[in-house]
Amino acid sequence: DKIRDAARVVAGEMVGGPVGDDESLIMSGRIDSLSVLKLIGKLENRLNITLLTDRLQPDDFETVDVIVETVQRAGVEK
Repeated sequence: DKIRDAARVVAGEMVGGPVGDDESLIMSGRIDSLSVLKLIGKLENRLNITLLTDRLQPDDFETVDVIVETVQRAGVEK
């Protein structure tokens, strides 16, 4: 699915290697809160969407699975 593929690619770019769908990104320290902002920007560009940031928390980007749910919930087409 397009969102999952984009989440895998962007998360992999952020950590410098492949990321499993249920692999912790934030709690493990692989990305920090500043990197979450970069991740949001990359997802928005790749998927041509806007993520409504007033509805988001760092935990919304903990794993690829959660990122997919977040994009489906808070993403708006440009």
